[in-house]
Amino acid sequence: MSARATTAIAPIAPAPSPAGTRSRGIALGVIATGLLMTVLDGSIVTVAMPAIQNDLGFTPAGLSWVVNAYLIAFGGLLLLSGRLGDLIGRKRMFLAGTAVFTAASLLAGAAGSPALLITARFLQGAGSAMASAVGLGILVTLFTESRERARAIAVFSFTGAAGASIGQVLGGILTDALGWHWIFFINLPIGLAALLVAVRVLPADRGPGLSGGADIIGALLVTAGVMLGIYSVVEVESYGWVSAHTLGLGTLALVLLALFVVRQTTASAPLLPPRILASRSVAGANLVQLLMVAALFSFQILVALYLQQVLGYGATATGLAMLPAALVIGAVSLGVSARLSARFGDRNVLLVGLVLLIGVLGLLARIPVHAHYATDLLPVMLLAAGFGLALPALTTLGMSGAGEEDAGLASGLFNTTQQIGMALGVAVLSTLAASRTDTLLAGGRSRAEALTGGYHLAFAVGAGLLTAAFLVALVVLRRPGHRTEATTS
Repeated sequence: MSARATTAIAPIAPAPSPAGTRSRGIALGVIATGLLMTVLDGSIVTVAMPAIQNDLGFTPAGLSWVVNAYLIAFGGLLLLSGRLGDLIGRKRMFLAGTAVFTAASLLAGAAGSPALLITARFLQGAGSAMASAVGLGILVTLFTESRERARAIAVFSFTGAAGASIGQVLGGILTDALGWHWIFFINLPIGLAALLVAVRVLPADRGPGLSGGADIIGALLVTAGVMLGIYSVVEVESYGWVSAHTLGLGTLALVLLALFVVRQTTASAPLLPPRILASRSVAGANLVQLLMVAALFSFQILVALYLQQVLGYGATATGLAMLPAALVIGAVSLGVSARLSARFGDRNVLLVGLVLLIGVLGLLARIPVHAHYATDLLPVMLLAAGFGLALPALTTLGMSGAGEEDAGLASGLFNTTQQIGMALGVAVLSTLAASRTDTLLAGGRSRAEALTGGYHLAFAVGAGLLTAAFLVALVVLRRPGHRTEATTS
């Protein structure tokens, strides 16, 4: 997230007695550590998934739930967690979320069955949602002067970019040297240290209490609806797209989501007030993000699987092979994107970023069975810089259409859309790849050829999603010169 996007979040009243510079710096370190654990957990798992599959006996479609369980809990609970933080205190919510995440990491590392690991991953997602939903709010409360706040947000953003890079490499090293269990055990010392320091340095705050309303019913409806929708897609490989199982659960998921929408129009304290989506830029940016993230999060997982299962890379080599993508994304998002947006406008930068990303998945849709890293894969990794252009620009556009009273809710919606897009992308594209692989194997293709053919289909569909995102951005998001393009600070 760019500093320009983040500073659009609704203003929070300064703490009554601001902490000293040193204490605030330590507090920033604690908040950044919480973000680091969340980002690490998302990227560190990808390179260990083949080892997890072999050890615990996951099916190819079932393996996606190692990611999906986390993402669904995280995305489904972000809005509720943010609201609860406002009601009972952000520090209390951050501490509770970090404790839940740390305990769930211990459970995940000790898991001896697919069911136990998926349960632990769901709990990890819940803990991450609780801590992440309030972390940025605490940061903005601590740093009230504009320059200090900008520097703090830069540190926060850099941590996210660095975490993705570290996770790919660290996941490979831990998996090869100690086993996949340690990708979860590594969270224990980090989480415990963060808790001990957070108790002392985070500012105490009190909300109005639960009597202010948290729309529990709305949270249950949207979480259950999304979970059922993802489950019905993941199980397509076993039941088929037009089976009673798939259509029945898919319909039920849509009904639950429709009830959630109705609930938001009648609840006294709705989780997502309908006025948020009345803004063209907010609605358009969230739709673009849903399509973009659905296409790109599978890139991280499917490319890792391709490197290991087709090219025979080890876990460490896979992490190092994907490191250039993470580095260029981080460098572009922090060092280039904001300046380009200031000169050419967020919408234009977003469109250029999407074109680069379409090129990424377009090249991957033609990747050969016997690929050479320097000629076939490194160009793909470098073109991934488009994500570093697209996401900060998209974040600014998504926030710019919301008024001051709705900016915090718009930020929560944007984060939630991102997580749901990740879960949907992994479920749909992984299932398509597995189904295509089975068809090719049944037709007599070798395992490497069948796997590559499955990945080709998934990447081609992802390129189609990105093309749709480009068209939505072109048509729905306002052109330069409209008020939507302005950045508020």
